[in-house]
Amino acid sequence: MTRDLVGYGANPPEARWPGGARVAVQFVINYEEGAENCVLNGDALSEGFLSEMVGAARHPARAMAMESLYEYGSRAGFWRLHRLFAERQVPVTVFGVATALAMNPAAVDAMLKADWEVASHGHRWIDYQDVPAEIERDHIAQAIALHTRLTGSRPLGWYQGRTSPQTAALVVEEGGFVYDADSYADDVPYWDRRHGTPQLIVPYSLDANDMKIVALNGFTEGEQFFRYLRDTFDQLRDEGGRMMSVGLHGRIAGRPGRARAVARFVDHVLASGDAWITRRIDIARHWIEAHPA
Repeated sequence: MTRDLVGYGANPPEARWPGGARVAVQFVINYEEGAENCVLNGDALSEGFLSEMVGAARHPARAMAMESLYEYGSRAGFWRLHRLFAERQVPVTVFGVATALAMNPAAVDAMLKADWEVASHGHRWIDYQDVPAEIERDHIAQAIALHTRLTGSRPLGWYQGRTSPQTAALVVEEGGFVYDADSYADDVPYWDRRHGTPQLIVPYSLDANDMKIVALNGFTEGEQFFRYLRDTFDQLRDEGGRMMSVGLHGRIAGRPGRARAVARFVDHVLASGDAWITRRIDIARHWIEAHPA
């Protein structure tokens, strides 16, 4: 399987965002808490990824500090972000890990009442790099079934996050996803034809993402995060016809000092008058209509 290192090149297509918007802005809240590596989930080792304890050791027993850091996201951080976006009537897409959603029905209910899109973030928040294809295929099916039971409808968006080499092909094989977000390769959607049926890709972002706050090469405090988000938006607004994804987590951006930075950025985007702030499924449907496969 070859790589596409060319893409749209120097001439990306006209996005034609609704209302003449210069940028389509999309906020994602990743809901993963409870589905991370934990011996209670039958995993061999505790979680060591994306928490305040950067580079944490993994243990063959319960890691109580790590568990509580994740629990903050579901108990407090999610609700802080929910209030922030609900008060401003800003739409959100949730990347929801199915087993995590099942552990907090109240959060799922709040997502649905706010008319947020709940896309699938897989069955478990684990690394699938070396997971056999037959197990990953089964996990995708389990994720869809559980997600459907919890939300009342199957997910139309997909984001595994910690992918394997076969994830994209398995998503195409499943056949029911309007878009796949497991790419960081562009500033606008594109069609992936590598696996037979064309699959719309709505790329995501790991730079305009609060995960950089808990990374060794990342932001040290909210002001840096705000400035980076602001500069990204302003550059894309100058260029026009691009999309911007902002990735958030309850246990990271849901902390008080960081939520203030998120709020400032949301207000900056709203004040610009140049943004179509929407859900990922809406961007996907617009692209399918404007640029069909």
